[in-house]
Amino acid sequence: MKGRIAVVVMAFLLVFYLVLVGWRAVLFVQSGDPVGILIGIALIVLPLIGAWALVREINFGVRCERLVKQLDAEGALPVNDLPSRPSGRPYREAADAQFPKYQEAVDAAPKDWRAWFRLGLAYDASGDRRRARAALRTAMSLEKSAA
Repeated sequence: MKGRIAVVVMAFLLVFYLVLVGWRAVLFVQSGDPVGILIGIALIVLPLIGAWALVREINFGVRCERLVKQLDAEGALPVNDLPSRPSGRPYREAADAQFPKYQEAVDAAPKDWRAWFRLGLAYDASGDRRRARAALRTAMSLEKSAA
């Protein structure tokens, strides 16, 4: 629940920032000065990119949460029995030791979104966020095509 509240607060702050920047962009464009117009155009484009990134990240989180709930309902979520730091993050050595079984599951069933999702969780536990997100996106794509 704390994660959702943080996302809502950050999204609200980003939207507030985008509105302020957008308003400033309009003022720059209305100035009539060529440099001001260029700055205004840049300030219009950047909030659009920010809004696109915000929507994409929220969509990713919602889709991940839906798949977690589905795996949990099926009893297919991996058991989180890794020793953890006080922060809650697992020790990397312990996560790395369990990683091969999730990779083997994907190798055995490359079209199974559940195996890809568990692999993404294993990457995340090992601290490899880039590969974790890629595996989770693959899982989402496979789940969507299976539906």
